[in-house]
Amino acid sequence: MKKLKWGMIGGGEGSQIGPAHRLGAQADGLFEFTAGALDHRPDVGREYAERLGIAEDRAYGDWQEMLAGERDRADRVDLVTVATPNATHFEITKAFLEAGFNVLCEKPMTMSVEEGEEIVRVAETTGKLCVVNYCYSAYPMVRQARAMVRAGEIGKVRLVVTNFSHGHHGDATDADNPRVRWRYDPAMAGVSGQFADCGIHALHMASFICDDEVEKLSADMASTIPSRVLEDDAMINFRMEGGTVGRLWTSSVAIGRQHGFDIQVFGETGGLRWASEQPNQLVYTPVGGRTQIIEKGEGGLYDDATRLSRVAIAHPEGFPLAVANIYCDLADAIRGEARDGLPGAADGVRSIAAVHAAVSSGNADGAWTEARPPMFR
Repeated sequence: MKKLKWGMIGGGEGSQIGPAHRLGAQADGLFEFTAGALDHRPDVGREYAERLGIAEDRAYGDWQEMLAGERDRADRVDLVTVATPNATHFEITKAFLEAGFNVLCEKPMTMSVEEGEEIVRVAETTGKLCVVNYCYSAYPMVRQARAMVRAGEIGKVRLVVTNFSHGHHGDATDADNPRVRWRYDPAMAGVSGQFADCGIHALHMASFICDDEVEKLSADMASTIPSRVLEDDAMINFRMEGGTVGRLWTSSVAIGRQHGFDIQVFGETGGLRWASEQPNQLVYTPVGGRTQIIEKGEGGLYDDATRLSRVAIAHPEGFPLAVANIYCDLADAIRGEARDGLPGAADGVRSIAAVHAAVSSGNADGAWTEARPPMFR
C-alpha cells in the first residue's frame, strides 16, 4: 500500500508534542513525512526539517509558505498536523481545510466557540477531515472500556469521575520558564489555563467512554500561584445529556502526582477504571462480584481494542503509540474507511464550549451553566 504524504506545522526541535506526532505518524508505515514548517523562526525550522529528511523545497519557513507551496502540487500532502500554540490553531486549520487538505489539530481546536462552530461548518462544506488530537481515547483499553459500556456490560451509567492532575507546574520559582508561562497567559492560551490544557482531555474521555455529551456544568477555578492570570487548578461538576453525573478535577500544582490522568465509570451493574500510568490494564468490577484486571493483548477483547494493540501481552504500549492509533484511524478515513473513534471538529467545539462555560461558571461562584455550543443545543 502506498504511503500517504504528511506535513506538520509546529512541533519543532525541543517541542513537547512534536516527537510524539513524528513517531506516531510513521509508526505503522502509513505516512511519509514530506513537508513541514516546524518553527516560528523560519531558518531554524527549515534547517530542522531538512535534518529530519524533508526535501529542501518542502522545508518551509512558515505555515503560509507551506500552504502556498503545497496547494497546487500534484503530490501535495494528504494530511497536515497543526501543533502550534493555541492562539494560532483556528487560522491555520481553517486555511488548510478551505484549501482542500485534511487536518489533525492539537487541542484546543480554537480559542472561541464561534471559531469552533466555523471550523465544523468549513469541514462539512469541504468534505475534508478535521480531527482533534484527543489521543488518550485511542489507547486500546480505553477503546475496550467504551465497547463494554456500549454493550451494556456495566448497565446504564450513573456516575463518571475523572482526573487529570499533576504537579509539574507547582514550583512558583519556575514561573518564567517559557514552557510553563504560556499556559497561563491569556494571549497564548485563551480564557483558561489548566482546564483548557489538560482538563478537556478528561472531559472528552468521559464523553467518549460513556458515549454521551456534557450538557451543563458548575466550576470552581483557582490560581494558586498568585502571579498566574489563568487557573492552575479546577474542580468541575457536570451533567450529561443522558443523566449521568460527572466529577472532574484537574490541576498542575498537585505535587507528587506525575501524569495523574485516570477515569472511573460506575454503572447499574458494574464499574470500570483506567489510568494513563497503567494503560495496559482496565479494572472491571461486576456488581456483587470480584474485581478483575483486563489486560491489553489478551483474548476475548472487543475488536477495536484488539485492532489497536501492536505488541504482545505484558509489553507496554505508551503515549506515542496512542498518537499512532489516531494516525492509523486517520489513514483509514482518508482512504475512505470511516473509523468511529476519531475525535472530530464537533468534539473540538464541544470542548471549547465547556471551557468557556467553566470560566463563566467560576466567575459566578459555581453557577450551573449551559456547556453545549449553540449549534448542538
